[in-house]
Amino acid sequence: MKKVILLMAFFISLFFTSCEEVIDVDLNDSAPKLVIEAAINWKKGTSGAQQTIKLTTTANYFGDEIPIVSGATVYIRNSANQQFNFAEVPESGRYVCNNFKPVIEGTYTLTVISNGNTYTATETLKSIVPIKTITQNNIGEPMGSDIIIRAFYNDPANADNYYLYKYVYSNKITSNYSVDEDKLFQGNEFFSFSDGKDLKIGDEVEVTHYGISKQYYNYMSIVISIAGDNIGGPFQSPPATVKGNIINTTDKSNYPLGYFSLSEMVSKKYTIK
Repeated sequence: MKKVILLMAFFISLFFTSCEEVIDVDLNDSAPKLVIEAAINWKKGTSGAQQTIKLTTTANYFGDEIPIVSGATVYIRNSANQQFNFAEVPESGRYVCNNFKPVIEGTYTLTVISNGNTYTATETLKSIVPIKTITQNNIGEPMGSDIIIRAFYNDPANADNYYLYKYVYSNKITSNYSVDEDKLFQGNEFFSFSDGKDLKIGDEVEVTHYGISKQYYNYMSIVISIAGDNIGGPFQSPPATVKGNIINTTDKSNYPLGYFSLSEMVSKKYTIK
């Protein structure tokens, strides 16, 4: 009996050994693309003088880090041809300007020169209205299993407005982004609202509203629809190759990722009760 069991064990091990096969998957690394994080955000009530642009490249599939881009020339010009230079914080890929001058409805042109290529984009700085009130609603039983907060504002009349909403939660790693246009609530009171899942008493939610252009609204609509609304940010780990408004004037086929946007913004914090 022992001989039979040992013989069966031998054939079973032989069978599974013969089924093992090493498969090499050839993941070709495509040429890295420049990623330009150029969101110029002017917090209402501040000077907006300090602004930051970040340059990185896409990484291969198994990469552990996001490569930074150093040594680039970065500047923005306004419609009066005034130039605002962005100097790199050494070896960081972060380029900072301390004298930027934001003007509502002002037109600005970004220029980035890196590795023999010149990248440009033009956008308009859009305004935002204040957040009036924030309300809380507990939905579901028992004791309100979902908690929804809403941030209300008055949409300006006689103008087409586009909005980006951002919700940051103290109990979550990811943020919640959504976009809106005032086609259905032109000139009336409206609101943004939170993701109500997993919120509990004592959690803090930071609500931020941005005034954005129609072009940026279209871009963010695509990014959010691909990634879902729980994302770290519009430029972090792009879920797909979504072209922004920045072009490579040296080689148009070698386009970058990212978007050049200019927004006035307002923020409010709310603690769940």
